[in-house]
Amino acid sequence: MRADARRNYDRILAAAAEAVAEHGAEASLEEIARRAGVGSATLHRHFPSRQLLLEAVFRDKVEALCATAAGLAAEPDPGQALANWLGAVARHVVTNRGLAASLMRGAHDGDPSLGATCHTMITDAGADLLARACRANAVRRDVSITDLLKLVNAICLAVEHEPDGAAQADRLLTLALTGVHPKAGSSWATG
Repeated sequence: MRADARRNYDRILAAAAEAVAEHGAEASLEEIARRAGVGSATLHRHFPSRQLLLEAVFRDKVEALCATAAGLAAEPDPGQALANWLGAVARHVVTNRGLAASLMRGAHDGDPSLGATCHTMITDAGADLLARACRANAVRRDVSITDLLKLVNAICLAVEHEPDGAAQADRLLTLALTGVHPKAGSSWATG
């Protein structure tokens, strides 16, 4: 990439991260181009689709979630490690408004960007933690990582516009993991 093209790419990415933080994943592409000081054609040359732009914005954050999963794999309690990671996923999704919907949309519409790339990275990272928790009998064997990620995404979609969305997501995820029956109490907590 030429130096001027790289500068434009970096400016677009910085403007997109700022706009997505303010307005969510549906931030105006025209506003992003304006903030970056480039034309709409330049934005689309670097990022032909909204999904590709979102992937670039969120990729580092998704890689950090995967690193968190790898770090938790050494924890002595595999069930708690999985719950902690699911809590980290929930906090990540809630603080990146619109990400849950974008991940799910991209995963189902065949777009080879955010839905496929980031979804696969997150799924693979979580699958390892889930397999370890299953081997330790900390999780039912009929639970899949896809089930758990759908649950996290659903919770995050429900609370992402709440002022205390991260706290509500944590509480609801803990409730989902432990159940509502008073005897179902478990040591699972997402903190």
